[in-house]
This record gives sequence, C-alpha cells and structure tokens, in this order.
Amino acid sequence: MNSRFGASTSDAFALAGAPRVDIVAQRPKLRDTEMRPVLLVPGINNSGPAHWQSIWQQCHPDVRRVAQRDWDHPVCDEWTDALDRAIAVAGEPPIIVAHSLGCLVAAHWAARSKRAVHSMVLVAVPDPEGPAFPVQAAHGFAQLPRELGGTRVMLVSSTDDPYSSTAFTARCVADWQAEHVSLGAAGHINADSALGAWPQGWSLVNRWRDA
Repeated sequence: MNSRFGASTSDAFALAGAPRVDIVAQRPKLRDTEMRPVLLVPGINNSGPAHWQSIWQQCHPDVRRVAQRDWDHPVCDEWTDALDRAIAVAGEPPIIVAHSLGCLVAAHWAARSKRAVHSMVLVAVPDPEGPAFPVQAAHGFAQLPRELGGTRVMLVSSTDDPYSSTAFTARCVADWQAEHVSLGAAGHINADSALGAWPQGWSLVNRWRDA
C-alpha cells in the first residue's frame, strides 16, 4: 500500500516515540489569542513530523489530534467513535481539520452524530471508490453520506491529487454545500507537497476560529 495516502512516505509512523524533526524550531512561534480549539483528524498512517498537521500542533497550544488505536488499519466505526470522544472532551465545539482518510471519518461522523462542532475543514478528500483507495487496509468508508447534518464545511482540494478527481471533488462540494478552495496542482496536500507549515491553510482555519 502506498503510504502517501494519509501521509508522506516519511510520515508513515506515529509521532509517539518517533524522532522529532527540528522543523518548527527554525521558525518563530506563532501567537494565538483566546479562540476556539482546533481538532486534527489525520489519515491512514497518521501525520508525521514534516506534515503541516504536526507542525500546527507543535506551534499552537490549542490544536489537538484525535488518537487512533491502529493508524495502519482504519475501521470507519472505530475511527468515528474516537473522533466523537475527542469532540466530547474538547470543552467547546471545535473546528475539525481533517486530512485524507480523516476527511471520510469526519464526514461519516457528521452524518451520524448530534454533537456540535463549529465547522469542518476537509483537506484532500479521497474517493473511497477510486482506484487508488487502500481497500485492503481501510474498511467501512464507502458510500459517503450526502448530508452532513448542516455542519459548515470548507473543502480544500488539489487538481492532481492521486486519490481523488475533479469530478469527485465537485460532487462532494455540491452534496455538502461546502465552500471550495482549490490549490491547483499540489498533489495529496501532505508532506510530499512541500508545504511546510502551510500558512495559507492556517489562514483558512483562522478565519473561523473567532467567528
């Protein structure tokens, strides 16, 4: 299975116990005001140190990550339950920022749960019926919901994402009534895309943090 689905090749291990890449130490700390929390939902294999999700978590004290029992063999029900528990203890409705398969987790959760979130930013939504989807490793993610319970959604896409297509992206945007941001040719919008801290992405999230 290509580990670039949820992360880059260098991302294919959990942060716990992994050597820290001193990527953030070279940048000044970003300052946060008292704004609502951000909850990260990584994809398969987790997001490693060079992934923008990990950099955001290191830079911002109110950014947290949903922990999964098994990052390499996602099961939809198990992962959505973990997301629900993380939202329940967030203190206030968070902004969900999901990447790759994490977007499918967030979509299935939103269609099932009555629990409130402020909004969701879904980055590089993969097509669960596409040819590159890791069907041998990930289970229960097909048949994406058409409605997300009225949750406000922003969908961020790339025109050359190997796990999606422009037609699939357009369908998700229409079904979920999402605001759409296209980055052009940016691959899977992961560490292999060389985005670093991805300040453009953080500015998109920050628009909603104090709204």
